[in-house]
Amino acid sequence: MAEVTDLLLMQGISKTFPGVHALANVDFSLHRGEIHALMGENGAGKSTLIKVLTGVERQNEGIILFDGKEIQPRSPLQAQALGISTVYQEVNLCPNLSVAENILLGREPHRFGGVDWRALNRRASEILTWLDVDIDVRQSLGAYPVAIQQMVAISRALEISAKILILDEPTSSLSAYETEKLFEVMRKLKSEGMGIVFITHFLDQVYAVADRITVLRNGQLVGTFATAALPRYELVAKMIGRNLTELEDMSRLKEASGQELASEPTLQTRGLGHIGTLHPIDLDLYSGEVLGFAGLLGSGRTEVANLLFGVDKADSGTLTVNGKPVEKPSPLHSIQIGRAYCPEDRKADGIVGDLSVRENIILAIQASRGWFKYLERDKQVAIAERYIQVLNISTPSTEQLVKNLSGGNQQKVILARWLATEPNILILDEPTRGIDIGAKAEIQKLVLTLATEGKACIFISSELDEVLRTSHRVIVMRDHAKVAELVGNEIDEEKIMQTIAGETP
Repeated sequence: MAEVTDLLLMQGISKTFPGVHALANVDFSLHRGEIHALMGENGAGKSTLIKVLTGVERQNEGIILFDGKEIQPRSPLQAQALGISTVYQEVNLCPNLSVAENILLGREPHRFGGVDWRALNRRASEILTWLDVDIDVRQSLGAYPVAIQQMVAISRALEISAKILILDEPTSSLSAYETEKLFEVMRKLKSEGMGIVFITHFLDQVYAVADRITVLRNGQLVGTFATAALPRYELVAKMIGRNLTELEDMSRLKEASGQELASEPTLQTRGLGHIGTLHPIDLDLYSGEVLGFAGLLGSGRTEVANLLFGVDKADSGTLTVNGKPVEKPSPLHSIQIGRAYCPEDRKADGIVGDLSVRENIILAIQASRGWFKYLERDKQVAIAERYIQVLNISTPSTEQLVKNLSGGNQQKVILARWLATEPNILILDEPTRGIDIGAKAEIQKLVLTLATEGKACIFISSELDEVLRTSHRVIVMRDHAKVAELVGNEIDEEKIMQTIAGETP
């Protein structure tokens, strides 16, 4: 039997799919009043374990004890009835309905044969007020930002008397401020005795809020650890299943690159700006270096990238590449003169899901040639196979649809597309967002390797630690403006955070 503090106990959970052993004898426990982080790379088994708990899948072996009693949810609806609710990264609510309707959907109070709207709105307001959220519950959910929608999803879970709340990548679309507000809510729920399972790729967030960490790798349990007793490097080592020499090698790669820069920049802007989105900016980018951009979401980092690549048109300033002014920048012209751009939103602006890995990789090359100069099929395959090997892309073949790959491998396909154009300048906007720690390390190492080969790289990331790890210089953005440029010993986490916040370091 479970101990008194165990709200949930999963023992010996195994799950197989045709040709895949997704979970093998996995144990997991959740205490009352605990935030428990579930960590692992893509494909580690996190999603399958949650699907078993919430009734989406049924385990082949093992038992689940909830409040000391064995349960076997057969559907998410049955799991909710038991008191197990899940809030996913993409909020599964109805944006066309009001906030109150979303919170009480299917459980609306009735009066005189119809919905009691006054009682409905009052009850929804009471729940949100308890979470310190003050909004008009009569407004449609779609009128509010993602952060509010997340709170509404949590409110719905509370309304159905959830004892266990599963948060699956809840912060991936939130700003730092919105994330901290969510953490305040999580701590409040924890103080009320709720058990929270927290799934995320962000190490900083795990150490900020989680009491314990369970690590899965390749469908197997690595272990469960007290957060305070598990150093970050050890957590990374347990997740990726190898020693950290690769991560340590990055510091040596950073030192090896950026040592002897050319006297003239390969890319230079003076007063480049766009009214309403970016104040005029000066920057110099040299071959063989990584120029990092730090700042909050919406600070102007992506706007800089869009102007440099020609996605947006500047209305002030100049852009020079290899000493030659660029009069009318465009994405096609950028590709032709050796610039590449991996955009922030890989699903909307990057991958074409219904095309194969091969077709996605050769897309930029084909665009630069023009559609009437078709690249022969055997050359396409050769290019795709080369970069699949170089980037260690996990795919059964070059003809696999890219939408069937994991997020990390999709990101590598986008990188392969642009590396195949053999660019001199590489602009990377959030290249590691939403991918696991192992794939992040590979991409960071690749960026530094490209710098040692003489490429000039712009690296934009919301994760300050990887900006510090990869960048030779750092430009700090705030409120659509460049507010600082740091180099050498100036590149310090505390100094960057103070600059972002508008404080004097």
